[in-house]
Amino acid sequence: MEDKNFRGHAAMLGACITFGLLAPVSKSLFGTGLVSAYALTMMRMGGGTVVFWIASLFTRREHVPPRDLLLFFFASLLGIVLNQGTYVLGVSKTSPIDASVVTTTTPIFVMIIAALYLREPITGKKILGVVVGAAGALLLILSGAHLVSSRTGSGSVSGDLLCLFAQLSFATYFVVFKKLISRYSPVTLMKWMFLYATACCLPFGYSDLKAVGWAELGWADYAQIAYVVLGATFLAYLLMPIGQKNLRPTVASSYNYVQPLVATLVAVSLGMDTFGWLKGVAVLLVFAGVYIVTISKSRAQLEAEAGRGSASR
Repeated sequence: MEDKNFRGHAAMLGACITFGLLAPVSKSLFGTGLVSAYALTMMRMGGGTVVFWIASLFTRREHVPPRDLLLFFFASLLGIVLNQGTYVLGVSKTSPIDASVVTTTTPIFVMIIAALYLREPITGKKILGVVVGAAGALLLILSGAHLVSSRTGSGSVSGDLLCLFAQLSFATYFVVFKKLISRYSPVTLMKWMFLYATACCLPFGYSDLKAVGWAELGWADYAQIAYVVLGATFLAYLLMPIGQKNLRPTVASSYNYVQPLVATLVAVSLGMDTFGWLKGVAVLLVFAGVYIVTISKSRAQLEAEAGRGSASR
């Protein structure tokens, strides 16, 4: 059990570290004027499909019944199509700061949906962990806002709402399809989900993908595209199901707070920001929030404790 928990925590940490760079890298590509939001979304989906199907040639083949293939389609709509499509479009309309702020809502959405759908209890410890983690993430983001606002531009209501919808969509996928995710390997799961996602988005994104000024892109732009496809798509979506399979939804989603932490550390390393005591406090709050949610009790644990209490009486 401890090994599974460790794998789950390590996988979610790895996935969120790679996700943490997605907003600034995407914004940098949009700044070239050669890659649109729809084009980048198609690169992620098409590239993810190709890489996951190639990876499936080197893994054990799993039989997927027709019913689960249908479930993969709906999981793809929530976890990839609506999530990736609206998030990348939202980032193109708002600032990376606003986009990072909005990502902190995912654990809150997950906690509420898990309570309604899985009947996971909303305990005081969970609420405390989510609030502490969100406070740390927001402190990180807002403490550096004045340094990057002039470079990245201001946010917009429409962009922020698109990013918010992306988090709600992903939170719903995170909770509702937990059992489906647990039945298959990450490669089997994602090769079908990305195939469906590509088929859904191709009619809307093909013209933008065709219009990309490939010859005008520099090597740094291609490196960023490679990161988006191989890092923030293939690697992140390979690791994420491992975390979902081994951790409760609220615990797994609390790692979302790592994303703004990664963005801040990268900004500091590139000389775009400084690391003072305020950011030190924010980092401690982020990790404290994740830890508090991690040690909160599940429904099964609370029911077991209630059963022991009844037996003792």
